[in-house]
Amino acid sequence: MSAKRVSDEPAFVLHSYDWSESSLILETFTRHRGRVALVAKGAKKPSSNFRPVLLPLQPLRITYTLGDEIHPLKGAEWVGGHVMPTGGALLSGLYLNELLLRLTARDDPHAALFDLYAGVVRVLASEHGDALEPVLRAFELLLLRELGLLPGLDAETLTLAPLVPETRYALAPEAGLCIATAQDRAALTGLQWQALHQALEQGYPATLRACAAAAAELKPQLRALLQYHC
Repeated sequence: MSAKRVSDEPAFVLHSYDWSESSLILETFTRHRGRVALVAKGAKKPSSNFRPVLLPLQPLRITYTLGDEIHPLKGAEWVGGHVMPTGGALLSGLYLNELLLRLTARDDPHAALFDLYAGVVRVLASEHGDALEPVLRAFELLLLRELGLLPGLDAETLTLAPLVPETRYALAPEAGLCIATAQDRAALTGLQWQALHQALEQGYPATLRACAAAAAELKPQLRALLQYHC
């Protein structure tokens, strides 16, 4: 009985590991099957067709046969559309890959998250200018929300009390959204958190616009929450 084959699956390589002198283990993020582990036999050989293709932050279409846990890669094709990000954008992209590796489970599909990631990677590879920080904050927020790790941003987490528009609130890893203390310099007002909550309901473009107004304050709070869950 022949093994089942998955063909032309949209994918990105998140990370690769040496498996032998000539082969690699790949952690990939696919659109329809989530995070998938693959073995690319002979990928390190100079003559391998895989060698110039299996790069991070590059859109691919892959074909593989289903195995027990690590599936044999049979084909990989670069889709094209953008070049490899460089400099700070490259580091940001590798940071996003690390988040996906740590926070997503294997074989757990998140098609909307895949599309979001693909869009962010396109921005990283472009002349993004001042858009980089809002783009990263929007991805972090939507990633946490997609995985069920983000508390509601329209009420205090522990008391469920509605937010007071002019009161400042901070997002803490264990307490969720709570009234800020004097040490919480990155806190946002209730009005700002409510705007973010509404934007998340509307999707990525609205979330990006909302993050643009509060990217600096969001960065330390979201990084602390992500580190906690990682």
